[in-house]
Amino acid sequence: MDFKRFPNPDDLLILLTVARLGRFTAVADALEITHTTVSRRILALDKQLGGRTLERTPQGWELTELGRAAVSAAEGIEQNLTLLSSGLGQGKDIVSGVVRVSTSDGFGALIATPALVRLQLDHPLLRVELLSATRKLSRNRSGVDLEVVAGSVDAGRAEVIFLTDYTLRLYAGRGYVEAHGLPGSEAGLKDHRFISYVESTLQVAELAQRHHRSTSAPAEFQSTSVFAQIEAVRANAGIGMLPAFMADGQEGFVRVLPGEVEQRVQYWAAARPESLRSPAVQAVVAALLRETRRQQHRLLPA
Repeated sequence: MDFKRFPNPDDLLILLTVARLGRFTAVADALEITHTTVSRRILALDKQLGGRTLERTPQGWELTELGRAAVSAAEGIEQNLTLLSSGLGQGKDIVSGVVRVSTSDGFGALIATPALVRLQLDHPLLRVELLSATRKLSRNRSGVDLEVVAGSVDAGRAEVIFLTDYTLRLYAGRGYVEAHGLPGSEAGLKDHRFISYVESTLQVAELAQRHHRSTSAPAEFQSTSVFAQIEAVRANAGIGMLPAFMADGQEGFVRVLPGEVEQRVQYWAAARPESLRSPAVQAVVAALLRETRRQQHRLLPA
């Protein structure tokens, strides 16, 4: 058999990683090789297959028809190598490797982390990298296998999975209420100090719309971190619109306009189709779905 007629399996697996992550730099980081090596191996694969496997788009590298056929072969190689190395015939685990997940810091800490830690207890060969970002769905999904985003989604080529609704409510610190009182209506919010996200960086319109519905003035305290916003409320800096699953029950917090001001937002999981065919990514999505169901009473409190 003339093995020179077959494409290099390593090159095929590199192409599979490009299909999942979308950027050569992200692939180089994930595989611990150089960007130049990724480019060189893809060019070598193209030469052996007799055509281009990738085309550059504003959303990152996308597969050509030839590339999709090559990725299908690469997935078969990956599956067979996983079965061989994990010893499936002896009943050993096949959920393994690295899964990179991007999500907001609140969901990441309180929902994703317990879900993923429990998943790793069942699958010790699985390694998870959790990245924090509060943003709309990225159209290139660069560097991650799975994104969890809040608000409306424009999926593009990504496949999206609804995870859960969650509730936002207004809160103030007890010291702030003692010093400034509470607004009697939503219109009265304009007379109070407000805590919110940094407007110049916030991409999720739903997280800022309640503040701007009440006043056009910028919030007096702004942070990209919802944890910093919670601490600002605790320090009596003003009124904040916070996720109920993070703020309800916090010592010293007072609900503002309960029953009148409340907002419901959605969490979605999104990934490239090539990523969602990975058993490890499928296991992560299933774990997040189980955890959001388990924590429904916190995400959507009465």
